[in-house]
Amino acid sequence: MKKLEQIRAKFQQLHNATPLIVRAPGRVNLIGEHTDYNLGPVLPAAIDKNIFFAVSLRDDNIIDIYAADYSDQVAATLDNLEPAWKLWPNYTLGVIKEFLKAGHQLKGMNIVFGGDIPLAAGLSSSAAITCASANAINTLFKLNKTPIELVKIAQAAEHNFVGVHCGIMDQFASLFGKEGYFIKLDCDTLEHSYIPFNATDVKIVLFDSGVKHFLVNSAYNDRRKQCSEGLKLVKEQLPAVNSLADVTEGMLFKFVKPVNEEIFKRCLYVVEEIARLKAVCNDLEHNDFEALGRHLFETHLGLKDLYEVSCTECDFLVDFVRHKTHGVLGARMMGAGFGGCTINLIKEEAVDRVVEEVKAAYKKEFGKEPKVYFTSISNGSEVIQGLEGEKKADTLSQ
Repeated sequence: MKKLEQIRAKFQQLHNATPLIVRAPGRVNLIGEHTDYNLGPVLPAAIDKNIFFAVSLRDDNIIDIYAADYSDQVAATLDNLEPAWKLWPNYTLGVIKEFLKAGHQLKGMNIVFGGDIPLAAGLSSSAAITCASANAINTLFKLNKTPIELVKIAQAAEHNFVGVHCGIMDQFASLFGKEGYFIKLDCDTLEHSYIPFNATDVKIVLFDSGVKHFLVNSAYNDRRKQCSEGLKLVKEQLPAVNSLADVTEGMLFKFVKPVNEEIFKRCLYVVEEIARLKAVCNDLEHNDFEALGRHLFETHLGLKDLYEVSCTECDFLVDFVRHKTHGVLGARMMGAGFGGCTINLIKEEAVDRVVEEVKAAYKKEFGKEPKVYFTSISNGSEVIQGLEGEKKADTLSQ
């Protein structure tokens, strides 16, 4: 792990000490986009791209954070922990704040972190930072938090310190990931099960549009508000409904469409996506990857036309692999939207050819080649080095 060694070496250079080191992965989401904050099901998996978080104790109340990927450093104090003017420190500072709010007595820390998760590409680098922070602080101070408590702390940090009202999926995948399995997660009850990905001849390949999305500055919170407004319209007529996961298309046509067409479209996408996710779980259980791929293409159309969170570049990538090349079973824009990656299920024998054809077509259309990420499904966050330097592999989830 080249990045891990870089983080370890940087910590030694800056602080002349052996740190605790925690790994937390990014994630892909096979299907179930924007259903998490609507308390519906999702189907993510942790991937083999990570944030490495190194930390040791100080004798004062200073929090010294060095972001290796930015070559940037920020210091804060436990006595007056407020959001920084720049974004990146707030993911870790927000986690620290949540532990303090819960009444835990912390000390100053030296922190160095970095990783190989592409930033703003829809792979949840931000959730990996918050989860690595939560796991590391929990371990460092021996707080004995459960994995689900760490998930909630990481999510709360984004809500309260960063200002993104994200769902719980990204944090859950980063902490509960299991190698070779997707996680079927009910975002209302947090009940979950593991569904094996048995496609030995199908590869998960990501094409990065190069369009960077930053959720704080996007319409993400607007979409969440629109879904809430649609749910409110249904609840006015049917008070027993608790979330869009309880809503049917018929309810939307009856109670939402006559009031607001735009809100209707947003909610219709979510209701249809929940139904697709259930179908995809059946596809996986029967190893029917042709049907699964068709559902991915359907999701992209919904994200593009109903939820309206796609972009020209992502649309091009999905349209090209669907209509102008062969060997791609399914593809869609992945992540919150407005840029980032497309996720593609490609037959193994076609991967090299498809990648070259996509690169050439994208360069012709937009003047640049897309980055390509080959991923495999990994375990969730773990402690990989204790304070005394011994190697560990304390996976939280299983």
